[in-house]
Amino acid sequence: MTVVHPTAIVAPGAELGEGVEVGPYCVIGAKVQIGDGTTLKSHVALDGITSLGPNCAVFPFASVGSQPQDLKYAGEESRLVIGANVVIRENATLNPGTEGGGLLTEVGDNCLIMVGAHVAHDCKVGKNVIFANNATLAGHVEVGEFAILGGLSAVHQFVRIGAHAMVGGMTGVENDVIPYGSVTGNRAHLSGLNIIGLKRRGFERDAIHDLRHAYRLLFSTTGTLQERIAEVAKEYADNAVVMEIIRFIQADSARSICQPEAERAG
Repeated sequence: MTVVHPTAIVAPGAELGEGVEVGPYCVIGAKVQIGDGTTLKSHVALDGITSLGPNCAVFPFASVGSQPQDLKYAGEESRLVIGANVVIRENATLNPGTEGGGLLTEVGDNCLIMVGAHVAHDCKVGKNVIFANNATLAGHVEVGEFAILGGLSAVHQFVRIGAHAMVGGMTGVENDVIPYGSVTGNRAHLSGLNIIGLKRRGFERDAIHDLRHAYRLLFSTTGTLQERIAEVAKEYADNAVVMEIIRFIQADSARSICQPEAERAG
């Protein structure tokens, strides 16, 4: 049974699934779709062409689907699509896309978006991603599955964060972060692999050993980066995890690859 508090405002046209609970003083726009079993705690604003998957929870004063913070936005009909089992905590903000970014912002299943976090226009966030308090994405950012963004971190527009990567608290990220990588610093530098995350997710000892060896080869000081990529790709051609990093580095991107501090200084 869907329950809507008498103080909530639900515009005609909004679609609420079975078992949805809309708490006090929530405001839901006419083009919003809410999946079965989702709960809006109170004072939640849902607007725009926004779909919220089943079994989500949205906490007070979150703003989901409001107009993008982009001066080029001209009122085009863009969308925000949020998956299942997503938790959006207090004061978080998520914006739909723009014409310049494909008119779509996406957040995958099972994400946790903590207090004050921000997902800007045209971002693509994979499944099982965690945003700690006040972690923020600029526009057009891509975040791979199981990535973790530490508190007060900030990611520059068009940056890619690879799957299983870890961004340390208070880190400013202006270059792409490889899958399984860990970055820290006022301006992020690659500080190694996200070993703790890999162990928590059940990666075998041999897989972690191979990743460590490949990482050392890729970011050594001998030869050029392209030569090192070729060497690692040849040695680990049958290793799906290592090759995921190689493909990430080789993909077209608006940003450089984030490097270890010594490599960057050199």
